[in-house]
Amino acid sequence: MLDAILAQSRNTSLIMGLVALIGLLLQKKSATDVISGTVKTVIGFMVFNIGSNAMSSVVGVFTTLFNTAFGIQGVTTQVELATALALDTYGTEVALVFVIGFVMNLVFAKFTPFKAIFLTGQHFLYFACVIALIFIANGMPLVLTVVLGGIILGICGAALPTLCQRFMNELTGADNLSMGHFNCLGYAFSGYVGLLFEKAGGGKKESSDSSNVNMPKFFELFRDFVFSVALFMVVLFYIAVFACVANGHLDVVLENSGNDIWFIYPFLQGLQFAAGMSVLIYGVRQFIAEITAAFVAISEKYIPNSKPAVDCPAIFPFAPTAVLIGFVGSFVGGLAAMALMVAFHSSTIMIPAAGICFFSGGTCGVFGNVHGGWKGALVGSFIVGMALTGLPLILYPAFAALGIAEASFPNVDYNIIGAVMNAILGIFH
Repeated sequence: MLDAILAQSRNTSLIMGLVALIGLLLQKKSATDVISGTVKTVIGFMVFNIGSNAMSSVVGVFTTLFNTAFGIQGVTTQVELATALALDTYGTEVALVFVIGFVMNLVFAKFTPFKAIFLTGQHFLYFACVIALIFIANGMPLVLTVVLGGIILGICGAALPTLCQRFMNELTGADNLSMGHFNCLGYAFSGYVGLLFEKAGGGKKESSDSSNVNMPKFFELFRDFVFSVALFMVVLFYIAVFACVANGHLDVVLENSGNDIWFIYPFLQGLQFAAGMSVLIYGVRQFIAEITAAFVAISEKYIPNSKPAVDCPAIFPFAPTAVLIGFVGSFVGGLAAMALMVAFHSSTIMIPAAGICFFSGGTCGVFGNVHGGWKGALVGSFIVGMALTGLPLILYPAFAALGIAEASFPNVDYNIIGAVMNAILGIFH
């Protein structure tokens, strides 16, 4: 009966609005704040959908051009787009896993040694998508999907940041902040790579610290997320378009470019994608803000020993050069993984995305630098960069069967934990 009711509740924006409403009421906000916060949450999700539709349209064209040019199936490792595609069809399941996951995060932080309160709401949403899709792909009932999926998400939110806590404490000089970005396995790995370099150097890393490295000024442009996404998509579009022309498929380019001049078209499409991304991120931040605020208020009142797990840019000021080194290392690692897919004739080619390489790769650089200096930052981010691009191949067939075929979920936590879940659930499928 509950399955049937939930299956009919496909308006995810209203579900998110209801969650915000409950959270605001729990905080005993005024009637004005409750109404304003609820409406802003619903509007934020609608804005998110506008951005996701714009991005989906651009990626659909890119996929056509890329696949026509190279005769392969190219997939971008763009988590925002993959989430948008998932929410189009499975919004109810994802929203409920997301909400239950937040609640269970508080429960686990209250009653277990894992004290992180995961405050990076968009990453909670992305992981909720991965978990829900794995349950759905294995034919699990809706109630089991949302309840067990929410429990798994909650324990991941509380426990995974613990893997990074040693390096967070050394980096910040205190034990009051956790890493709230679901690439914790990758960050911890990069930190231990740095430790290996420190041990190899006799326990000293000062001479190789990233602060002593002068990076080209050009790389500072990539601190602007929208710029990095725009530039990367412009380059990808030009590669796809020129490859189409070189292989005798100018007709496909002209068909898609419409009234735009075909050699200007890639530039405009890259900017269009970045514009859609900007709208999508604005929407995510708006509808997540009200929901997260409710959980923060609850945790501060009832879980006094908890640690806020915050987004990765919070640690960038501690080692800004290491961020840029990590970005470069991660992106080169992603290209290496892509080259291996081509060399081994993979039917699906994952394409590294600039955004994930900057944020996740840059954070790997910071963690690798804690003990290993610029060498730890570069090597740690390179290896994790390969994982960010290569690991999505594991779950891609299951997601593609559900219609999530134009983008993938790149972060290490999603794919390693997701692969274990998929293997276990596959036994019962």
